[in-house]
Amino acid sequence: MKAKPSVQADSLLYVHRDPFDQEADDVDVHSDVDTLPNAREPLGPDDPLAPLPFNPYKGNRGLTRAWHAMKNSLNGFRVAIREESAFRQELTLAAILLPCGIFVPVAPVERAVLIASVLLVLMVELLNSSVEAAIDRISLERHELSKRAKDFGSAAVMVALLVCLLTWALIVGPLLWRWTLALF
Repeated sequence: MKAKPSVQADSLLYVHRDPFDQEADDVDVHSDVDTLPNAREPLGPDDPLAPLPFNPYKGNRGLTRAWHAMKNSLNGFRVAIREESAFRQELTLAAILLPCGIFVPVAPVERAVLIASVLLVLMVELLNSSVEAAIDRISLERHELSKRAKDFGSAAVMVALLVCLLTWALIVGPLLWRWTLALF
């Protein structure tokens, strides 16, 4: 019989057994916990090994959890489209660039990079909007740390836009250049 920690559901006491202790092999794990020499009280809230408290928002599992996650994601898109003008502008840009990225005559890997660079801009903008919403939830007053966090988010969006621009310029630019030279 392997000796391992076990939890008695009735009393919530943790039993720790030494795997090399020969005397502990004779003890029934399901016997009364108070008679075991290594029984101790439940872990306190400050103990890092203590179980997390019950969270009513984490009760869903499997397909139900995935369904609720999808509904929350679609709600996030709706709010971003309704409330965030920068997201609407970048979504308009994506509506133009994504079909171009699909139909431009390039290698499949280049096509994937073009599409991924556009989607990266949308993802970073959503994260930036969530940072801004969380900071505004905390306080609407001006504070240096709030300004810094919002500026970091804005800088991340700018970097994503530059990556998108550079990707499209490096992949589609030479193709456009050849088409232009063929016309003239």
